[in-house]
Amino acid sequence: MSGDATSPDLLVVQAPRLPIPLPANGVPSAPPTSAGGDGPGRDPAPWTPRPAPAIVATLFLISGEIMFFAGLVFAFWVLRLAAPLWPPPFQPRLPVTVTGVNTLVLLASSLTMIGAGRALARNDRRALVHRLGLTAALGSVFLVVQGYEWVRLLGFGLTVSSGTYGATFYTLIGTHAAHVVVALAWLGAALGLATHGRLAEGRTAPLRACALYWHFVVALWPILYVSVYLL
Repeated sequence: MSGDATSPDLLVVQAPRLPIPLPANGVPSAPPTSAGGDGPGRDPAPWTPRPAPAIVATLFLISGEIMFFAGLVFAFWVLRLAAPLWPPPFQPRLPVTVTGVNTLVLLASSLTMIGAGRALARNDRRALVHRLGLTAALGSVFLVVQGYEWVRLLGFGLTVSSGTYGATFYTLIGTHAAHVVVALAWLGAALGLATHGRLAEGRTAPLRACALYWHFVVALWPILYVSVYLL
């Protein structure tokens, strides 16, 4: 075979270039900007943060507590409406004024807890510890005043065995007081974490869960105060 002969194996066939169709305005369209290149329908969904397990567990706990107290308040009203006279005669009257002032104390503790949350958001450790301590102090004052009034009522003869009036009073108010004790213990643990600097960014779930429970306990009290003391 001569040197200028071309072998069939070396032939390269070039396909003809087809013209790229243009839109009607003659301007080529921009390339797709989606992450996957397949259009917006195939783009990955944007990432959204998920609530911490402690927050979710606290919300479930509060939901159960709401149903529990709703049952207690409903039973209280059934017994009260069935009674011929409320409060019964020869029973001591409840301290409306003192408990009203004490209600303001508990409501103020919710405001200081909000302030603690704001201090946590701006990473102000000193303000966080101060406002958590103030919240715990206000909650403790509320319990002390309530305990003092209960001792006086017991001295005046209002006991659990004093009929429906005494039984419903100590059941509702005492159950709420027990929840305040639990909230104070939880708050004390959060205060200890804040004091030692363990509530840095990314580890705030224990305090946020505690704040949720605290606000629930505070919001519950005016309902009980109006139902038991005022109406």
